[in-house]
Amino acid sequence: MRDPVLVINCGSSSIKYALVPGDPASPRQSGLAERLGGDDARLKGIDGDGQHFARPLHGADHAAAMAAILDGLDGAHPVAVGHRIVHGGERFTRATRIDAAVLRAIEATGALAPLHNPANLVGVHATLALFPERPQVAVFDTAFHQTLPPRAYRYALPQHLYARHGIRRYGFHGSSHAHVSARVDTLSARAHGGWLIAHLGNGCSTCAVWQGQSLDTSMGLTPLEGLVMGTRSGDVDPGLHAHLGRQLGWSLERIDTLLNKESGLLGLSGLSNDMRRLEQAAAEHHAGAELAIEVFCYRIAKSLAALSCALPRLDGIVFTGGIGENAAAVRARVVEALPHFGLRLSAAANAATVGGHEGRIDTDQGGPELWVIPTDEEGRIAFETRQLLDESQP
Repeated sequence: MRDPVLVINCGSSSIKYALVPGDPASPRQSGLAERLGGDDARLKGIDGDGQHFARPLHGADHAAAMAAILDGLDGAHPVAVGHRIVHGGERFTRATRIDAAVLRAIEATGALAPLHNPANLVGVHATLALFPERPQVAVFDTAFHQTLPPRAYRYALPQHLYARHGIRRYGFHGSSHAHVSARVDTLSARAHGGWLIAHLGNGCSTCAVWQGQSLDTSMGLTPLEGLVMGTRSGDVDPGLHAHLGRQLGWSLERIDTLLNKESGLLGLSGLSNDMRRLEQAAAEHHAGAELAIEVFCYRIAKSLAALSCALPRLDGIVFTGGIGENAAAVRARVVEALPHFGLRLSAAANAATVGGHEGRIDTDQGGPELWVIPTDEEGRIAFETRQLLDESQP
């Protein structure tokens, strides 16, 4: 199938989109409608000629924004729409064509992702209204991790919380980990082996992949578990909630805001959640920035070391995401914190592999390989959408 697929990632006040052509060499239109519902709503992106654009969408809601997005696609007609859905629970193990029953199931899973699934569904309903005749496909962040064994996904909690309420580890960033693990299998002579993937951006997660399947990952019931992130704390003592409630009188909502929006790199540094700014500040001996980077890198290395237990064999580590693809110093710190892995980083290759470039950054002298592979979540969602539709053809 060579026709383009429209990929939609809908948030509570934004719509990220990409028109992904069937030919990988063809240009990709993409953009972001943001601040929806406000007077300063706008649409910005890259058009079919590769030119950047920005225009106002004063007061536009999601339906109006979708209409503006479609109007700007230069007459292109997508064969299908692929939707990023954050949480699929245990029911959805792969991309699924959307119908009334699937919509109800996504709504029912909303309790596990109250900040994400309802917003994702807004995009689904908007495109269903505009494209009633086009296939709509849900691609779930959690689906790639449905191959985790019980020892990796179960919490040490009473059985009924899992059986009745679905309290377990699900994992996220599935489209990214799926894309990167498939890509490294095409690049490395150690294809279909054991890989540790570090997706590092404002949200961060690690994943252990063996022969293309996720065996463990750092995120859990929610995207808060695991690594230090831009504004998320990652792992903290589970008793912190009770402690803050008793000592400071904080509500669950206040604690949730603290852990999701005021912590991570921002909270540690007291300065920013942007790694570029923190690296600049650390170079000027800003103590908070130095600490934030040190904790960030140590926790990544610690997570990778732990996840290596899931693999029969470690063939290499792959860095991806905005920080993973661009912060060479972060990659170097992580590798340095894993001396017992036998990693051999090439300083020259590491420094040169930034700005969206793909490449191997070890010295190629034995030991596990080190790669930088830019992620392409939109491309993966389009791929899974096409794959599902191709399978349904008579």
